[in-house]
Amino acid sequence: MLERTPKSPPQIAPLPADTNQPEWSVMIPAYNCIHYLRKTIESVLAQALDAKQMQIEVIDDFSTDSDVEALVNELGKGRIGFFKQPRNVGSLRNFETCINRAKGKFVHILHGDDLVKPGFYQEIGGLFESHPEAGAAFTGCSDIDENDKWLWDSEQILKEPGIIDNWVLKIAEGQLLQTPCIVVRREVYEKLGSFFAVHYGEDWEMWTRIAANYPVAYSPRKLAYYRVHSNNITGNSLTTGQNIKDISAVINIIQNYLPADKRKALKTRARMNYAIYIGILSDRIYHTQNNPKAALMQVTYAFKLHPSKRTLYRFVKILTKILIRYKNKPQQE
Repeated sequence: MLERTPKSPPQIAPLPADTNQPEWSVMIPAYNCIHYLRKTIESVLAQALDAKQMQIEVIDDFSTDSDVEALVNELGKGRIGFFKQPRNVGSLRNFETCINRAKGKFVHILHGDDLVKPGFYQEIGGLFESHPEAGAAFTGCSDIDENDKWLWDSEQILKEPGIIDNWVLKIAEGQLLQTPCIVVRREVYEKLGSFFAVHYGEDWEMWTRIAANYPVAYSPRKLAYYRVHSNNITGNSLTTGQNIKDISAVINIIQNYLPADKRKALKTRARMNYAIYIGILSDRIYHTQNNPKAALMQVTYAFKLHPSKRTLYRFVKILTKILIRYKNKPQQE
């Protein structure tokens, strides 16, 4: 039985030479996200190319919340492939299955609760056409909550589409993109392997690994939505504190991809940036999720990750709120 969390990047086998390879593979890993999966699939079908040009497949990690295959058949009417794991294998192994089953030149892993906006594949295709040397390409992205409410936008990296200079040094300082907005050449996965080591931050490690080996193209157009909710890996990790443990591991791993003379400074900035990010998120955990215990856990770990006046302030702020049992007044609609 395979480990749920691989200790090294699992190998991705090349396709047989006689494979009829489409341009695109849109692979949708799903696990207990039936309430979001319909919108995810519909966002792809709204801009899908024909089956010869674009493979679309849902990879179900043994969901228990509903009949995923029935939904795929209802929406796809034979257009969408379906594969169900014989048992729950975890997110990393499910991503690995997605990549191994992908037949296209360009592989898009679109989580079953995320969305793409109209024009996403056209924009990404244009980036690869303009920059054939790119190993991956991505667009801007917006985060939304469980009710499709906008939360925030990703940082704009370039004003115009193009290759990002010194991208590995930029992304080594912190996660600057989300999985639904990036597409990777299959041959890149074949060379570098799949996701490994952690279940939170595994994407940051992967994008940094790619950046260390290939040019990466980017468009500032915000054409994907990343969903934040309490039941996905991100939400679960935030309430348990596993996110900071995993991020600490990722920061250590990515040092291997960086120039030796840059590692110390980049590691310090990465720890600082993530500690600040978690400090800000702790307020949302306290108020929006009404979880003071998890908020305190986050700011405690953030201070340990990068002790500073700023992280100490966040810790004291949350602790004080808990001690006085502070609550926001309900907002007027």
